[in-house]
Amino acid sequence: MKEEHMSALAEQRLVSLRREFHRYPEPAWCEFATTARIVEEIERIGVDELAVGAEAYDPDDRMAVPDAADIDPWFERASERGVEDELLSRMTGGNTGAVAVLDRGDGPSIGLRVDIDALFIEETTNSDHKPTADGFRTENETMHACGHDAHMTWGLAVLEAVSRSDFEGRFTVFFQPAEEVSGGGHPMAESEYAADLDYLFAIHIGLDHPTGEVVAGIERPLAMCHLNATFHGTSAHAGKAPNEGDNAMQALGAAIQNAYGIPRHQDGMTRVNLGSAEAGTASNVIAERARIQGEVRGETTELMEYTKETLQTVLRTAADMHGCDVAVNAVSESPRADSDPELAAVVANTATNIAGVNTVVPTADFGASEDATYLMERVQDEGGLATYLIVGTDHPTSHHSPEFDVDERSLAIGVEVLRDAILTTAEEQP
Repeated sequence: MKEEHMSALAEQRLVSLRREFHRYPEPAWCEFATTARIVEEIERIGVDELAVGAEAYDPDDRMAVPDAADIDPWFERASERGVEDELLSRMTGGNTGAVAVLDRGDGPSIGLRVDIDALFIEETTNSDHKPTADGFRTENETMHACGHDAHMTWGLAVLEAVSRSDFEGRFTVFFQPAEEVSGGGHPMAESEYAADLDYLFAIHIGLDHPTGEVVAGIERPLAMCHLNATFHGTSAHAGKAPNEGDNAMQALGAAIQNAYGIPRHQDGMTRVNLGSAEAGTASNVIAERARIQGEVRGETTELMEYTKETLQTVLRTAADMHGCDVAVNAVSESPRADSDPELAAVVANTATNIAGVNTVVPTADFGASEDATYLMERVQDEGGLATYLIVGTDHPTSHHSPEFDVDERSLAIGVEVLRDAILTTAEEQP
């Protein structure tokens, strides 16, 4: 069932598509033009089912959805770029992303998940940065600084490769929005398209693994929760009557200090960070409002929950100490889900035969968080197997930096690893 190494023309097509995605990145739940371009390619390939936006999931299951005031300008931009009104209407309210299905008779149900959103990072204009030098630097105030442009390219190319093979079964590709805010994995996992999957593949590029290296399955992704908290106090004149105020700034300070004092846990590693804080209006006014953004992580979902609950207690106690109220909101979450060794072994065995692969790592710690774990968890809970693999790439700096780029030789490697692993899985059903 396997195909030969792709032609130079096919490889150039991957490069061209990846560069197009890189040039027009969009943030979480605002991927209107991105989704439209994906849909255009899916329709060219030809599939049996295509669901766009709210057709692919329940909008009420989404997490970390921005306000309409933040979504609408991206909607208008997509319209100005020529996205058809009918297609845009299917994405109203920030319901972006798509699911494509090939239904090819009896056989296993196999899924592939790729993510599509970008980050609010200003891409470098340095002349030695390849996207700048070759004319595909972002035209937006966002950037594909984590390789999602490559992921989308893989998803479309693998969909086309499977459609042209003698694959038997059901193949579903999830083009998931809002991974960077951990907002899109949950609705995709709750959807009808994730039901009864026998196997699921998820994939990432790079992550400090070089070009030519493939990690067949990750272990120990950290369960994670993003939280926001807003403290409400009482303003007063800081010189004339400071005693009449309830100082939200003090509540904020106490929360920051005490959050980092949350005890570690005997059962494993935990993390807590408060990464953004703002308060007050002027030096002579007791602050009546303060806002904080933070996150917790845990080696297991249970440890994340422990840290989250303790942080919420810290925030509420800090508010009480200074006569303030606090509203705490869990913005988004993702659980831990490990790769199944049986499916990772399929990836490892097939990767050894792929041109350009010189090192296969059976498993590696992930060390970060990913909301693909929602899909993995559902598949595993229903008796299926899942793996999250990494296709290495040489990149000049770390992910989430203005200088990030990918080695485009990795594009063909990723397609061929996924294609052969999927076709082998359909044939052998590990």
